[in-house]
Amino acid sequence: MADKRKKLSDDRQAAKRRKLNENGEAGPAQTEQKKDKWKQDGEPRPKDPRKANPFSTEEIAAEERRPKRKVAVMIGYSGTGYKGMQINWGERTIEGDIFKAFVAAGAIAKANADDPKKSSLARCARTDKGVHAAGNVISLKLIIEDENIVDKINASLPPQIRVWGLQRTNNAFSCYQSCDSRWYEYLMPTYSLLPPHPDSYLWKKVVESAKEHGTYDDLLARQGDVQGFWDEVEEKSIKPMLAKMDPKIREVVLERLHSVDDDPENEGKPQQADNVEQGESAAGDQTNESGASAGAGDADQTTDATTPTVADAKQQETGAAVETATPAPKRPREPTAVDLALRDLKQALIKAKRAYRFSPDRLQRLQDALNQYVGTNNFHNYTVQKSFKDPSAKRHIKSFDVNMKPIQIRDTQWVSIKVHGQSFMMHQIRKMVSMATLLVRFGVPVGRIKETYGATKIAIPKAPGLGLLLERPVFEGYNRKAVDTLGKDPIDFSKYDDKIQEFKDKEIYQRIFEVEEKENIFHVFFQQVDNFKSDSFLWLTDGGIAAGMLRPNKEEKGDKAVARELGDEDEDPEGGEG
Repeated sequence: MADKRKKLSDDRQAAKRRKLNENGEAGPAQTEQKKDKWKQDGEPRPKDPRKANPFSTEEIAAEERRPKRKVAVMIGYSGTGYKGMQINWGERTIEGDIFKAFVAAGAIAKANADDPKKSSLARCARTDKGVHAAGNVISLKLIIEDENIVDKINASLPPQIRVWGLQRTNNAFSCYQSCDSRWYEYLMPTYSLLPPHPDSYLWKKVVESAKEHGTYDDLLARQGDVQGFWDEVEEKSIKPMLAKMDPKIREVVLERLHSVDDDPENEGKPQQADNVEQGESAAGDQTNESGASAGAGDADQTTDATTPTVADAKQQETGAAVETATPAPKRPREPTAVDLALRDLKQALIKAKRAYRFSPDRLQRLQDALNQYVGTNNFHNYTVQKSFKDPSAKRHIKSFDVNMKPIQIRDTQWVSIKVHGQSFMMHQIRKMVSMATLLVRFGVPVGRIKETYGATKIAIPKAPGLGLLLERPVFEGYNRKAVDTLGKDPIDFSKYDDKIQEFKDKEIYQRIFEVEEKENIFHVFFQQVDNFKSDSFLWLTDGGIAAGMLRPNKEEKGDKAVARELGDEDEDPEGGEG
């Protein structure tokens, strides 16, 4: 059996190496063979046609040579519809559009229009697909003698990307190396803090464990501010609808009401929350939330213990990899009476959740949980492919605060959370938010977070990337040096605060609110977690962290088994932050 699983795993990896990517290019194995051939034959390596200079030799020769200056470019963007921050030829990226705008505005010479490396391009924080940034910084050499250069650059950019300003720096400046810390914001609807439905799989497990350990009364006490919420929803919204149904339909509907797999709204949709985020996208990284000080090259908003799927559950129960074939496209079918009844009931549940208004006690419990992250801790459980012994898993969180004044957007109340840290690993912020929120929802003592810093490996689902945005990077050390010894102005976003706030309201916040209202991203995420029939999240029970410990197979050890169980095998640990 072990040999069979190993062969299956080897075959899958070989297939990945052989297959062509979506652009019809050779996979890694074929690319490596070509590299060897060029090396042996001494031939010049063919140039990627996507990187060809858009200007003719004559146009390049006719252009006047002008001096370039090293600058820090302060930017903001909505990541919706983009494949991340960093240039990736053949994909639509934030840097790709900005670089084209530099060329169009004359800030980059035509001779250098084919390669950002010629301009020494670097970025402060690499955000992943769909992730937003109110403030980020790239550094490079630009032609900036035109006093209207910023306006010209912005004229060539879509409204969801803005250049706030340029700041001259010394030639040795690197925005990545010079960044001391980063601020991120996470927005989520306050209904995310509601307890799970009493009929959900995971809540039943938590209650069962509490009764076994004699802590059931304590559990109820921690949920006191929301006690009776679901009973009221049942009486006012659900029972009247059930009473009007045919008895046979009612029986089937009650069996399927809290099943993720049978949700008619999800038919044909991927079961991972990320796949429905940001109209893709899913907001998230990822590239590395990045961090200069705590490990360059590590992965933040806005890809993750992914939201569990049916295949994940089978893997966790059997300990074996599950081979899944690509399903043939399904023909749309006419919804049945049961489908329609389920749809109406689920919409009623979502409407009731959106009508929830937070209590101060609930937000304070969330704040108490977030306080557990402050300081230097081992966050190996909050990213992918990092072991407990990896020194780079230790990160320093300066603050993690909830705004106690929620935002009301139509029928939904939102809460803003801001985190300030030296650097962040891939998915770290989203997993920290997810862990804290789940503890509040399930009435678990917030001290459970401290247990996650130990060697025990557990699965923590990452919260939707939809709500994550990079607020701004901080350059305290460089700014002191710039003012005191270099005679240059500091890199300061505050002078653009009014413009940034207006941009956030229109291009970032509004997009987040609209996508959530249309796609119910947070409802889908928590519904999947609450009804994930596996022991992966039993660390929420009184059994503690050990109850949800990931146990590697005998045939595989450490990170490989963990990655397989989390569904992170295909993730790039060098991805974005957040």
